[in-house]
Amino acid sequence: MKTNNEDLSYIINHLGEDHATYFNAIAPPIIQTSNFCFETVENMRTAFKDEMASYIYSRGINPTVDILRKKLAALDSAEDALVFNCGAAAVFAGVLANVKAGDHILSVHHPYSWSTHTFDKILSRFGISVTYADGSDTEKFLSHVQDNTSLIFLESPNSWFLDIQDLSAIGTFAKKRGIVTMIDNTYCTPLYQRPIEHGIDLVMQTATKYIGGHSDTLGGVLTGSHAMMEKIFKSEYLAIGSGIQPMNAWLLLRGLRTLPARIDRIADSTQKVLAYLHNENKVESIIFPHDPSFPQYDLAKQQMKRAFGLLSFYIKAQKVEEIEKFCNGLKTFRMAVSWGGHESLVIPKCSGMEKSAFDPKEPAHRLIRMYIGLEDADFLIQDLAQAFNGVGSL
Repeated sequence: MKTNNEDLSYIINHLGEDHATYFNAIAPPIIQTSNFCFETVENMRTAFKDEMASYIYSRGINPTVDILRKKLAALDSAEDALVFNCGAAAVFAGVLANVKAGDHILSVHHPYSWSTHTFDKILSRFGISVTYADGSDTEKFLSHVQDNTSLIFLESPNSWFLDIQDLSAIGTFAKKRGIVTMIDNTYCTPLYQRPIEHGIDLVMQTATKYIGGHSDTLGGVLTGSHAMMEKIFKSEYLAIGSGIQPMNAWLLLRGLRTLPARIDRIADSTQKVLAYLHNENKVESIIFPHDPSFPQYDLAKQQMKRAFGLLSFYIKAQKVEEIEKFCNGLKTFRMAVSWGGHESLVIPKCSGMEKSAFDPKEPAHRLIRMYIGLEDADFLIQDLAQAFNGVGSL
């Protein structure tokens, strides 16, 4: 069932909140407790039978976290949700719960670095193999499925090259073969893309970014069927102890209140900055899913309500010093990882390599990722213009 604006308003502002149970306070309190007590032995016995439905110990379920869980599940059109300390923890738990020794994982190429770390550095120690493939060609991508493939891992769009995958086609293929599908949906949030409605089993997003929105807390989310969430909760979630803390959950609840307003503003500003970059002669080309130049533009328009915030572009540069001068010359854009907060950010791909390795003939070396925050679009464009002018002739 698709969520309309009326449903969205209810979910964000009312779902899961019972004000009478906390003194009619408008903002739900932070239940900052590690432990919960019981009136009778029978009550405790009942709680032990289903810790996911009971308040026993805040490593598992906590009232403040519970409110957030209900809202996030509803936003994704999912039956249930779990909230973690960070996105990397959510990826780790979601993947680990659905593989065993000897299994094979098919992943899109260039996933989030800590997803790659989980696959290559941790799961490989237990005989679990992974194949990285380009997900833009669905038929070719799925040709890498093996008899022992238990998980297909997607990231649509990807956070650097903004590659997307045909979610409905991959979801349908995997369900017929009993393969679990998991996606990193951080770029779009549930407001602009709902993978479960396309047949994806498990949806992850890093709540640190748009859900929090203020660059002051970490969080990770998994949504899916209740059976899948229960499976993860009773094993990886409780055993690893990576559940979110009440204070962080409260900050995410606070951020969630303004999510629609924030991302709509960011989306509008992104379009203005995009138009500027198209007319900037020092920009070679732009990568943005809802730009007509994007190779998968039609698919992006079909399965993503809007594209916003993150975009990448190739700068015309013959020397790494030219890229450094441009980035160092920015006054409003801050140089940092991540995105989704109030502040606009930039990160050059060459910052992850030695200067001596720079090759201007390698386009990826000239790639710059940009995040558009909540500042006025014209203010951001002025900053870009002065930074480009400061570089001189490229």
